[in-house]
Amino acid sequence: MMRSLFSAISGLKGHQTMMDIVGNNIANVNTTAYKTGRITFQDIISQTLRGAQAPGANGGLNPMQVGLGMQTGSIDTIMTQGNLQSTGKPTDLAIQGDGYFALTVPGSATPLYTRDGNFTIDANGDLVHASTGYKLSPAINIPTGATNLNIAQNGAVTYTTSGGAAGSAGPITISTFPNPAGLERTGNNLFKASTNSGAATAGAPGATGYGTVNSGFLEMSNVDLSTQFTNMIIAQRGFQANSRVITASDQILEDLVNIKR
Repeated sequence: MMRSLFSAISGLKGHQTMMDIVGNNIANVNTTAYKTGRITFQDIISQTLRGAQAPGANGGLNPMQVGLGMQTGSIDTIMTQGNLQSTGKPTDLAIQGDGYFALTVPGSATPLYTRDGNFTIDANGDLVHASTGYKLSPAINIPTGATNLNIAQNGAVTYTTSGGAAGSAGPITISTFPNPAGLERTGNNLFKASTNSGAATAGAPGATGYGTVNSGFLEMSNVDLSTQFTNMIIAQRGFQANSRVITASDQILEDLVNIKR
């Protein structure tokens, strides 16, 4: 059977995966703090028809090899900063720079991490992630009836109690990783540490190596639609080209079968 058929099939699979990545990026163009996915390809092992030969009486010869297709090299998460959108809600928090909010998962000793700062105050006064209900870690509690809530860029939380006295909570801390791209997505805009992300290191917002916390803002998706539409065209044309290779290879096989009649 012709090698080109199997090479083209690997190309179809690869470009279908590329289209899956592009489709997911476009679907999340307005998802809070979403980070773009990117796929890269690499060739599969090549079949060597003749090895290289060192120069002798005649000049040297380069190796003769036929490639056997392609495969997915990596699917990366692009952790660049998204634009900040003003919301006017004091419990909406956006990190400007490096860092992730740590969340406590009930029944688990392992925290989850997010840059989705869509927080709200529950019935107990705890600051929780709005979509999951997970508490911010370390916990921040705002007393019932408190007013004038203010969250500074360094994570300091201040408010006025129902009795009119000044109160404070926190401060809010954020966590950084040696390799943020190594974090593993878990859904709901959350990540968990992996063996390649390194361990989380908590610190104060605004300290060296840590971003600042901006109250009343949310970080938007970092998806660039122009890039995604370009990648969509590339994926579509790559799929079509590999389909054409399969069609041409099939035609050649048909001609071979029909030589003797």
